[in-house]
This record gives sequence, structure tokens and C-alpha cells, in this order.
Amino acid sequence: MGELCVATTTQLRCLFSDSAQHTVLYEHSYMATWNAVRHRHRYNVDDETILVQDRMIDTDYQELSAKENNVADNKQLPDQLSAEDITVDTVESSWAILSEVTLPFLIAGLGTVCAGLLLDVVQHWRVFVQVPEIFIMVPALLGLKGNLEMTLASRLSTASNLGLMDNPESNWKIITGNISLTQVQALVVGFLASLAAVIFKFITDGHVSIIHGLLLCTSSLITASLASLFLGIIMVSVILLSKKYNINPDNVATPIAASFGDLITLSLLSGISNTFYLRLYNQLYLALLSAAIIILLLPVLWIVTRRNEFTRDLLYSSWIPIVSAMIISSLGGLILDKAVSKYHGVAVFSPVVNGVGGNIAAVQASRISTFLHQSSHLGLVPTAESGSCGYCITKGIHLRSALLLYSLVVPGHMIFLYIISYLGAGHATYTLVFCLFYLIITLIQVALLLICTNWLVFKFWEWECDPDNYAIPYLTALGDLVGTGLLAAAFVVIEKLNNASLANT
Repeated sequence: MGELCVATTTQLRCLFSDSAQHTVLYEHSYMATWNAVRHRHRYNVDDETILVQDRMIDTDYQELSAKENNVADNKQLPDQLSAEDITVDTVESSWAILSEVTLPFLIAGLGTVCAGLLLDVVQHWRVFVQVPEIFIMVPALLGLKGNLEMTLASRLSTASNLGLMDNPESNWKIITGNISLTQVQALVVGFLASLAAVIFKFITDGHVSIIHGLLLCTSSLITASLASLFLGIIMVSVILLSKKYNINPDNVATPIAASFGDLITLSLLSGISNTFYLRLYNQLYLALLSAAIIILLLPVLWIVTRRNEFTRDLLYSSWIPIVSAMIISSLGGLILDKAVSKYHGVAVFSPVVNGVGGNIAAVQASRISTFLHQSSHLGLVPTAESGSCGYCITKGIHLRSALLLYSLVVPGHMIFLYIISYLGAGHATYTLVFCLFYLIITLIQVALLLICTNWLVFKFWEWECDPDNYAIPYLTALGDLVGTGLLAAAFVVIEKLNNASLANT
């Protein structure tokens, strides 16, 4: 949406109360200011950042309502806005959405293609062959971009659109607090991902190696920490540049996170795990020392995050979606482990299918979340969005943006599929049947994710849970599980039909 800055009520009176034709624009900006003040304790925004007090809001609300009544035939200011209340002045056009989304989407897709090509190579490395539990960790660690970085991007995008990052001092606090928060979350999720891999391996095979468990834990901790740090810095840079050049960060931040996330994380995981594996039996102390150093950093980062007023609450409230998403992604990793053992081609396509689907869902979730923050307040769903359909995408700006994002699936995947086939990767024969099944499963996956996105974001908002922190982890994890499952099923069906060469030889 348009750039809506937090302003004083005096500025609002001067800008928006002189003409009836600006009524809706005034209402939208006024509600953005009112919401920022209402939730300043949740965002820990002081009066220097938001130059309005509750008493000023109450007084000016009555004054401005009376003034608008005289100008606009008794039109009352609403308690909340719906999609229909927002005029063309405040809604992005279809062309604006596509022009901002398409390039980051393609860049993100190329990033997932590179990650898939990398996984296609490293799956033959000795560490992946001898320690196949690593495949279980792959979706969980790649999912960190959804659990942490995309959530960070969505959170900062909303803060930027609400004007909460206009003050340099608070801006610095928001950035440093969120970077330290993602480090804490990454270390905990990294440890739990390795633990889940060991448990799933024990459940399926009935045995587990302690040395392999140590390798998984050390590799996962270091990978999660470094990947989160790199991606966090990239995300902050994208948000600041988007703000500088008047670009809606909701459209570009999460795709950029996706474009770098998979490749950086998989590169780190492959390199670190292979290095430790080659030295593990002769220099076991290296793994133990590395794990100890990483673990000792956790309480320091925890204290730093806890002392930051912008992230103190999130330090305690953000664990349920993150841990739940990690478990869901690990189930997808279990499918990947079994599928790769029979079909090596699954390795190259899995990051692409999962990455594109999660990317589209994250963009839609970020856009809806920003809309809710700007047009209503937590726990109160705009009336036009609620009804018997249960927040289904049936009309309005959310349907339009969902269809625009959905229209990118087929052309995008055709480009990515051509690149993979041109490079001779994928261990598959690219027949018409194969390409058709591939496109069908991607369309099914993205359709399910977009439906779930609309429902989840509004439900979390209704439950007074900020969707910036809750929705994206579940959506990207669901994308991993559904995408990997559909991809494995497609390989089985295609092999049964006419292409036995898909199986490993």
C-alpha cells in the first residue's frame, strides 16, 4: 500500500479534513496512527517515535468526526476498515504488484534452483551417504528462512509501513534486537533439528550412532547460526533500501530471503558437515569444542535480546510456531530421506518446489498482515473479511493479489525446469508426461498454501496473535511437507506410467 507515515493529529487535520473526497484516505491514515498508538506497548514505541497521546486521539477523534459529518453527509469514522473501504489512492494496482514481485520472485527461484543443483551434487558426498540423517535435517534447516528470516522480513516490513522505523534511535534498537533474537531462535531450532533427525532415524531404523548424533548437532548449530546472521543482515539491508526508494517491502523482502536462504544454508551445511566428518574420528575434540563455543553464546544472546524492549516479548512468545514448523519440516525431511534413497532426482527438485511455494505464501501472508495492521487492531477482524466462508479468498484485494501470485507459478517453474534440464541435472528424462506432472503438483501445492495463508493470517489476527510472527513459519513448513510429498508421489506415478529410468541405478 501507499507510504503511510505516523503523523501528529494536527498534521492529519491539515491534510485530510478539508475535503469530502479525501474522507477514506483520511480514515485510513488516521487508523494507521491510532493503531500505532494503541499497540505502542506491544512494539515498545515511545512518545518521541509516535507523536500522539491517547488523550489527543480521543479528543481529536470527536472533533474530526464532527467536522467530517458537516462535510460528508454525516459520514462517521469507522472503528475499522475493510478492503472495500480503501480507495485507489491507497491500493496497489495489479501492475504495481507484478512489477515489484516478479523480479524478486525469479531471483528467488534461481536461488532455489542453485540450491537444488547443489543438493544434487552433495547427495553423493561421503558424509551424505554414510550419515543419511542429514537429509532429515535439510528441510528443517532450509526452513529457517521461513521460520526466522521471512518472519523477520515480514515483521520489519510491517514496522516500516507503519512508520515505526522512521526514528534513527528506535530503528537501530529494532534492528539489533531482531538480529539477536533470530540468533537465539536459530541456535535452539538448530539443536532441535538435529535431535529430531536422530529420533526419526531411531524410529525408522531402530538404531542410532552417538558420533553421528554429535556430527549432526555441531553441523546444525553452526549452520543455523551463520546462516541466520548472514540472512538477517541481508534482510535489514533490503528493508532499509526499500524504504529509501519507496518500494513496498512486503513485495520484495521475503522473496530476497528465499533467494539467498536455501543456497547459503545448504552450502554451509554441506561444507561444515563434510569437514567435521572427515576429521571426526581422528579429531573428535574439534566437534566438541565448536559445539561448546556455540552453546556458550546462547545465554549472552538471550540477555541481549531480553534487554531490548522491541524483542523482549517475542523472546518468550515466538517459540510455539517456530518449533512446530521445525517438526513439520522434519517430517518433510523424513520423506526426502526415503525418496532420495530411491530417486536421486528428488534432491534437485525439492528445494525448487518447496522454495517457490513457500515464497509465494510468505509474500501473500506479509501483504495481508500489513493490511490488517494498517486497517484494524489486533483481535478485531474487518467485517468484510469475516463470514460464513471462514476467511476463504472469495473477493477483494486479497483475491486479486493471490491470483497475481498464482499466475507466476507455471511460467516461473517452466523457466526453472528448463535451466535444470539444460544443465543435465535431475537424474530424469524430461518428457511431456514428466513436465506435466511436475507443473500439476506445483499448482496443487501453491493453491493449498494460498488458501491456508488467507485462513491462517486472519485466524491468528482474530486470536490476537501477530501473524507476522506466527503465520509464515507454519506456511513454509507446510509447503516443505506438501511439496516433498507431492514430488515423491509424482516420481512414483511417472515411473509406473512410462519412465522407469527415474529410479536410481
